[in-house]
Amino acid sequence: MSNYKNNLVVSSSPHVVTALDTRMTMLMVIIALVPSLLVSTYVFGPRVLLLTAVSMAASMFFEWLWNVIMKRDNTVGDLSAALTGMLIAFNVPAGLPIWILIIGDLAAIIVVKQLFGGIGKNLVNPAITARIILFISFATEMTTWPLPRMAADATSKATPLGVLAEGSIDNLPSNMQMFLGFIGVSLGYVSALALLN
Repeated sequence: MSNYKNNLVVSSSPHVVTALDTRMTMLMVIIALVPSLLVSTYVFGPRVLLLTAVSMAASMFFEWLWNVIMKRDNTVGDLSAALTGMLIAFNVPAGLPIWILIIGDLAAIIVVKQLFGGIGKNLVNPAITARIILFISFATEMTTWPLPRMAADATSKATPLGVLAEGSIDNLPSNMQMFLGFIGVSLGYVSALALLN
C-alpha cells in the first residue's frame, strides 16, 4: 500500500513512498529471469549455470572492490551488480570463454557504472554496453552460436536474424522452435515463452 507525501517538496521522481527498495526490485527481476535461465540450461547444458554464476560473482566482486578502493559504503547488498552480471551472461553465447565474460563484467561495473557515480547515475545501461564492448573486442567469440543440445549434427549456426541477413529463409527455424527456444542464440534470448512471466 502506498502513501503520498502531503508536503510540497520539489525533488526528482519517484514521489510515491513504498516499502519497495532497490534490493527488492533487483531481487524481483532476478527471480523473473530464472525461467529463462532454466530453459537456457536445458537447451545448452550446465555451462550456462557456470557462466551466469561467474558473471554475477565477478560483477559483485568488482563493485565491492571499487567501493573498498574508493572508501565508499558497500553497495553489493542492493543486488544491482548481481543483476548486471546475470544480464551480461544472458547476452553472450553459451560457448564464450569465461575470461572474456569477466572482461565484460569489469567494463560494466567499473567503467560504465562506478566511474559515473554508481547506481542510477550511469549514462548508459551497463549490461548492454558490456555486450557492445565484448562484441567489438571479441567479434568471433561473440558471434559463434552453439546449437541446442537437440541438434547434435553441427556445432554452431547463424541466429534467425543471421539467416535472414544471408537472404535465405530455407534454413530459418520454425516459429515454434523460436518460441520454445530450441535455436542457437544468446543465453537470455533463447526462449520467448520463458520470458513471458
